[in-house]
Amino acid sequence: MARIWMPLPDTDYDTTESAVPWRLLTQAGHEVVFATEHGAAHPHCDPLLIEGVLFGELGAEPEAKVFYEEMQRSRELSQTVPWGELSVEDFDGLILPGGHAPGMRQYLGSEILQRKVAEFWRLGRPVGAICHGVLVLARAKHADTGVSVLAESRTTCLPKYMERSAHWLTAWKLGSYYRTYPDFVEDEVRASLADPKPQFVRGPTSLVRRGTYDDDRSAFVVEDGRYVSARWPGDAYLFARRFISRLPAAPG
Repeated sequence: MARIWMPLPDTDYDTTESAVPWRLLTQAGHEVVFATEHGAAHPHCDPLLIEGVLFGELGAEPEAKVFYEEMQRSRELSQTVPWGELSVEDFDGLILPGGHAPGMRQYLGSEILQRKVAEFWRLGRPVGAICHGVLVLARAKHADTGVSVLAESRTTCLPKYMERSAHWLTAWKLGSYYRTYPDFVEDEVRASLADPKPQFVRGPTSLVRRGTYDDDRSAFVVEDGRYVSARWPGDAYLFARRFISRLPAAPG
């Protein structure tokens, strides 16, 4: 059994990008330890992803909502660990979920979390980041050089065309809801790479087709040694499976 830590903000993280990896990891016999800034119990996802972002649409898929409800009832989410107090050596892997609503800034902008992530990265153990979660790696710096831990890796993240399209579609009602920061996620991630042209992989263009529990044909991930990255909730199942493949097998 592997022990995986998954940091979350107190609110507004993505339903699918957290609950799907949690469900698949626990189904495979692994342990997930949630970490929040101050050890909050039951941090909750972006409510619009449960209700529907616009006219009941653009939210999480029904199965992911079921997994999220199960995750909310889990012992793990009732006993989160403060970011600053955990020892990274105690974990076999790290998952960095995404999310775009304002509450995500607590997680994406935390210097304490970035330092912990940089410490874990140096251990050479499996790391998975999806969507905005890749920003945490881009912002995490090596203590001796000040260079992003992501600088030499191949990666993907939320593509600019997806972020821009979601904003254009909803801005008339929700304002900057889909624009977490003035810079696009893709632009900041690219800027953290030593040579963005070969290292950043955008993936196939798609706005609606998603991978599912039973069908990964519409999903996309980038694999670079122990590191796995993905673009958006539609990649979550494949992302979780490829991450799990890098962990020690759970006892039969």
